Amino acid sequence: MTAPTLNYVSCPDAAGGHRMAWWQWGDANAPHLMVCAHGLSRQGRDFDVLAQALVAQSGGALRVACPDVVGRGRSDWLKDPMGYAIPTYVGDMLQMLGQLHAAAPVRTLDWVGTSMGGLIGMGIAGTPGLPLPAPVRRLVLNDVGPVIQWQALQRIGTYLGHAGRFESVQQAADAMWAVSQGFGPHTPDQWMALSEPMVKPHPEGGFMLHYDPAIAVPFRAITQEAAAAGQAALWQAYDAIRARTLLLRGAQSDLLSPDTAREMTQRGPKARLVEFEGVGHAPTLVAEGQVEAVAAFLLAADEESRGGAG
Repeated sequence: MTAPTLNYVSCPDAAGGHRMAWWQWGDANAPHLMVCAHGLSRQGRDFDVLAQALVAQSGGALRVACPDVVGRGRSDWLKDPMGYAIPTYVGDMLQMLGQLHAAAPVRTLDWVGTSMGGLIGMGIAGTPGLPLPAPVRRLVLNDVGPVIQWQALQRIGTYLGHAGRFESVQQAADAMWAVSQGFGPHTPDQWMALSEPMVKPHPEGGFMLHYDPAIAVPFRAITQEAAAAGQAALWQAYDAIRARTLLLRGAQSDLLSPDTAREMTQRGPKARLVEFEGVGHAPTLVAEGQVEAVAAFLLAADEESRGGAG
């Protein structure tokens, strides 16, 4: 399978509802579902390499769903930009999981979340009583935790919301690379593969970034005090997680500090920590070593995973 299928799910909101797109890899009827959720300004095709590797290594007995979080990729844009927030995203994921479960029963559920996608995963796995088709069994948090460094938020705020206009996909890829050095080394082909789904035609010719610039509105409204106040709720969600958890960290990350990562190994699900040298925020899960770390954790037998997650 060299390309995923594109699907949509209808999600409620106060303005009459919206559609969220999601990409599916693997066997649409497989009872083992893995969800891969992307970062703040990214989209679901970020996981093409990882999803194909997971399906291949499982012998095809797997389905992988990679949503375009609302406001990104092929999903609708919200009428009220203040809806671009984790509670909305968690609600949308529940709608998607319900649709997937109705199509073919889900018996095993795993979650991979990069940055914002990890926060969504913490909400899914760490909120008791959610109508999940199955409990989250294994959770991968990619360079994110309950404490997000304020300087990283400030850095992201310098470029978030500027959709731009580019003469070519290559020009857009070059512009994105200028603000994505933290992703670590990539070959030109790897970066182009990540960049092509990040642009769409501009109404006046050329190309623009895929996402709604208004996702920056609630982001820019965050104060340092509000960010600090939110940490208690995030720790509460983290401490409630029962899934075996793998924490990935770029060794040069400015978003997930070494101290936070260390604390995450000692409380709640006591995540197993894997760091990648030469990478900041956030590992793209394209490099072979990164893919293997995730695949080994997700596809290991339960007892083997139990031995490495403490």
